[in-house]
Order: sequence, then C-alpha cells, then structure tokens
Amino acid sequence: MNPLHPGLLQEVAVLGAHCDDIAIGCGATLQLICRARPGLTVRALVLTGGSSVRADEEHAALSALCGPASVHLTVLDLPDGRVPEHFAEAKDAVAGLRDDSDVDLVLAPHAGDAHQDHRLLGEITPTIFRDHPVLGYEVLKWESDLPRTTLYQPLSAADIDDKLQVLRTCYPSQAGHDWFDDEAFRGLARLRGVQCRAPYAEGFVTDKLTLDLSSPSRGRDQEGESR
Repeated sequence: MNPLHPGLLQEVAVLGAHCDDIAIGCGATLQLICRARPGLTVRALVLTGGSSVRADEEHAALSALCGPASVHLTVLDLPDGRVPEHFAEAKDAVAGLRDDSDVDLVLAPHAGDAHQDHRLLGEITPTIFRDHPVLGYEVLKWESDLPRTTLYQPLSAADIDDKLQVLRTCYPSQAGHDWFDDEAFRGLARLRGVQCRAPYAEGFVTDKLTLDLSSPSRGRDQEGESR
C-alpha cells in the first residue's frame, strides 16, 4: 500500500446523523488524528439526540476520543429516522458549521448509506464543503449496505481496543442492539485491515481528492534512494 501524507491538520469537522455514528464510523481515525496533533480543533455536529441522554453519551465519547484536542460539539434534536423531512434545517446546520470554522478535513457518513438519515447527511456534506476533502465513513448496522471503501486508516490492535472501550462505556443506551458489540465492530475493522494489509483499519469512501505531488518525496535520502 502506498500511503498519502496529508499536510498539517489544524481543524477537522466530523458530522453524524445520530449520536454514536461518529464513534462507530471513524472513532479510531479521529483518535489517531487528535493524538498526533494535540492542538487540533474538532468541530462536531450531530443532527439528532439533542436534550436527551444520547447527547450526554456523545459528549462523553468525543471527550474520550479526542483527548487533548479542543472539541466543539453541537447536537440538534431533529427526529430520528425522519431527517429527510427536515432537509432545510439539516442543510442549514451543516452550512453553519462550515461558516463558523476553517476546517482542513471533513468526516461524514458516505452518501450510499441505506439509512435515510445517514444518506441525506452524506449527500449534503460535499455540496456544502465544496473545497474540502470529504471522507465518507461507514456505519455498521442491520442493513447489508457496506460500501466499496477506497481509502483506509490502518489501525493496530491497541487502536481498535481503545475504540471499542469508548463504544462500550460511553453508549450504554445502545447495548441492547444485537449488532452493537465488540465482535461485530472488531470483525469489520479486521476485514478493512485485510484490504489494506494492516491488523485492522477503518474504511472510507471519497468521490474526489486533489493531489499535490510537487513537494519532495518522503522516505528518500539526499541521493534519491529509498530508505
């Protein structure tokens, strides 16, 4: 696998339709970014779950995942399962996040997700963040809608253990779902790891990225030989 190394990230936007989407879809990736860049600012928007225990769970989870980063979380109270009926409110919220930030990377659900709330957010995000790299994450659930992922964040066993710990401890309201367990989440991460030759990974879908190949190559000495 040939890795691409993004430039310095100073601000990241993460979007979810429901509390726990972000942690399930890109929690380990977010944790790695925040660990590597302690001064990072994370702008998080969740469309449903406001004024409920779910919002409290989301605050706890993002605090655990983002560690030293500065986290700004907004949880709206749009109705779960009916976000498409509130298209204007959802789009205005995403646009407001863009206008109030200067993000370098956006993480959101992928546009092919079978859940209507996820899918709408995945469709809205790249139409608003037009000049940003947008990575679409996958949310494991009952529907058999796993995408063909095109970009991977490799993870170690410790990385996936940390993510599972957050999911297990921060979202007790979801423990009754038969798909919400360590085995399910670890299984998908192992599959994505196989696809990028890593122990585990989180997979993403992206429609369009811009490359800058004008900078000096990494991993080469002054004579131009690979290390």
